Parts: sequence; structure tokens; C-alpha cells
Amino acid sequence: MSITDILSPSDIAAALRDCQAPDSFSHKKFFQISGMSKKSSSQVKDIFRLLDNDQSGFIEEDELKYFLQRFECGARVLTTSETKTFLAAGDHDGDGKIGVEEFQEMVHS
Repeated sequence: MSITDILSPSDIAAALRDCQAPDSFSHKKFFQISGMSKKSSSQVKDIFRLLDNDQSGFIEEDELKYFLQRFECGARVLTTSETKTFLAAGDHDGDGKIGVEEFQEMVHS
């Protein structure tokens, strides 16, 4: 399975274009433009599994840094401040990583 089985390539391209400049990434805006926020809970879980590069059941800071590249291999790396903001927005229990329920909540909020 790939992300384009769930999200349309044109929506992904639009979301990536929106945050090309360093420090312009907004997870809420990305989730909306990419169409992720309109997907079902099970589809968001599938996306989470694709983003969880090491299959640990969590998305850690290092994986978040390369978040955009999971959608398109030539996409930019998130800046340190974008990565920390993204992690803080999703890490509700303070364990330093984002679990699948936290990710679903973040996508659908």
C-alpha cells in the first residue's frame, strides 16, 4: 500500500506546494489540503502505518523530520522548529512520540 492509494496525488502535490518554504509547514493546513482530514479513522491509521518508518507503533521526532518526504521523495525536510511544533501538537501524553490514537486525533481536530 502507498499513500496515493488513500490520498490523491494532486491533493498531495498541492499540500507540498503550500509548505515549500522553510518554516511554512502547518500540520493542520497540510492535513486539510492533502485531504487527510476527510479520511476515515481506518484510512488515517493506514497512513500512520506508512509514516511509521521503523514500524515501532509510534512516529518519533526523527520520523517527523522526514514527514514530507513520505509523501514525495524529493520534498524538503522539516526544520527543527517545525518538527518540534509538530511533535508538541500531537504528543498528548508527553512521551516524546506520537501514537496512532494521538495521530488520528490530530488529523481530525
